[in-house]
Amino acid sequence: MKHLTFKELDGNSAGFYTLIGIFGALILIALGAAYYMEHNGHYVTGMDNQVVWGMPHIFAIFLILSASGVLNVASIGSVFRKAFYHPLARISGLLAITLLIGGLSVLVLDLGRPDRLIVAMTSYNFKSIFAWNIFLYNGFLVVVGIYVFIMMNNHLHAKYYVPAGLTAFVGRFVLTTGTGSIFGFLVAREAFNTAILAPLFITLSLALGMAVFLIVLIASCVWTDRKMGVEFLERPRHLLGLFIAAAFYFVLVYHLTNLYVTGRQEVELFVLSDGGIYTILFWFGYVVLGTLAPLAIIYLTKFGNTRDGTLTAAALVLLGGFSLLYVIIIGGQAYPLDVFPNMEVVSSGFSDGIINEYSPSIWEFMLGLGGIGIAMLLTVLGMRILPFLFLPSSIQGMHVKPEEID
Repeated sequence: MKHLTFKELDGNSAGFYTLIGIFGALILIALGAAYYMEHNGHYVTGMDNQVVWGMPHIFAIFLILSASGVLNVASIGSVFRKAFYHPLARISGLLAITLLIGGLSVLVLDLGRPDRLIVAMTSYNFKSIFAWNIFLYNGFLVVVGIYVFIMMNNHLHAKYYVPAGLTAFVGRFVLTTGTGSIFGFLVAREAFNTAILAPLFITLSLALGMAVFLIVLIASCVWTDRKMGVEFLERPRHLLGLFIAAAFYFVLVYHLTNLYVTGRQEVELFVLSDGGIYTILFWFGYVVLGTLAPLAIIYLTKFGNTRDGTLTAAALVLLGGFSLLYVIIIGGQAYPLDVFPNMEVVSSGFSDGIINEYSPSIWEFMLGLGGIGIAMLLTVLGMRILPFLFLPSSIQGMHVKPEEID
């Protein structure tokens, strides 16, 4: 294949309007949930003054990490000069923008008082990681937007493609480091307050992003009747396996470190053995379904060499990543807050020593799914309006140079 061109998604098919309808319905449901929560108060959710970050925040961070990780596909092409990934860079950049917008939309709608966002945007406390993240998120959108613009402009491509890719590559790591630091800098919670959360979130984002990218890539080829050779998925699939293993390594280091530190052994035992739903989600949701199962599919079975096998592995990675985020974020808040460290409290009315209960409400799920709907709707519309889909119709390999791309 010596030449590659791009085209828009066909917007006249029944499948296109079906997708628009499904994602639009998710958004409407989310808006209804946000209105109900704002009108009645957050007591209708499972959140309280102990578990203040609930299911909407899991969806939001899940989408933000996926946005950071999915851009890695474009970075491999521009920064590491791997020609195979050049034609995939446009979809990668589009997904990075839409997934981040979807995640941030969930956070905005969960504020209870969305108008207070104006205060957060105009009054900054630079000792707060949340203030820094406002700059990181907006900066990431700008950098990736410029990156995609350069990809799609023949006059700018040859000169600025690599520098723009390098800038986006660095920005992606800074963004994910900031997201992990939200919890890593939180000294009040024993399950948080550790620098290892930043690299853990980075590697987890790589696995989540690659999984999302593979699902969207395969789906776009199916919807546009482009035949995909099995060998085409080999490199991204093995790269997904590498990212799964890297994320698992940092999760292992995180828990071994906490087990080593005497003051954190109790919270570790809570998560690993005595935490009920959190223990189940960690061992079965993340370790078994989200790590061991996709690795076995990719490396140990013939099923992994098929399109359906790749989709299954990618879906399991997303399920496992979501479970891990639930354990880290919700489980870390459920564990009793040590209000007076190294002190013996005679009596207190602040739930000392009591495991905090949390059961997510249907309204939280509706709001979180709306974030996915926003991200996917913007992705489909972006593919419809601009030429993100690569040709030819039969995709057997991707040996193409940057200068051969229209």
